[in-house]
Amino acid sequence: MSDRAALLKGIRVWLVFFAICLVLSGATAFPLVHELRWTEEALRSLGAPEHLPALMEWIERVRAGLDTADAEYPFLLYGTDWLAFAHLAIAVAFYGPYRDPVRNIWVVEFGMIACAGVIPLALVCGPVRGIPFWWSVIDMAFGVFGVIPLYAVRKKTKRLEALAPYAVPPLASLA
Repeated sequence: MSDRAALLKGIRVWLVFFAICLVLSGATAFPLVHELRWTEEALRSLGAPEHLPALMEWIERVRAGLDTADAEYPFLLYGTDWLAFAHLAIAVAFYGPYRDPVRNIWVVEFGMIACAGVIPLALVCGPVRGIPFWWSVIDMAFGVFGVIPLYAVRKKTKRLEALAPYAVPPLASLA
């Protein structure tokens, strides 16, 4: 396998991984009410109330809030449907770099900027919305861990771009 083909394959593997994570993250925003009920039940069965009381109190509070919203104000949950859709739509954008990483490196850089933006959002909006700091740290971890595959893609794309002459082989040739 040539250097070009190896770089392209590595780029595509990272991009598929990243897109799958985005899709999974988005898909979990649709059934929030049920997920929180399952999470609370699972934590209780694992003994979380005794070992992690702050986590258990937070999960109970969030579940109660979602139950109330679902029963009395279901339109509020429409916002999380749009959050889910945004994850799915952003995942689709990464098909551009999958096809032609050099030409579409801006999508990867956009993703890296978005990952960086998770941190100030969590630090500012978390306290405003009454989110415990330790939960904001979990939210910030999505940005930190999300940038890792994108950084790998950007680095490989720059190496691919440096190979002359640059031409993306057809998708079928990498199979």
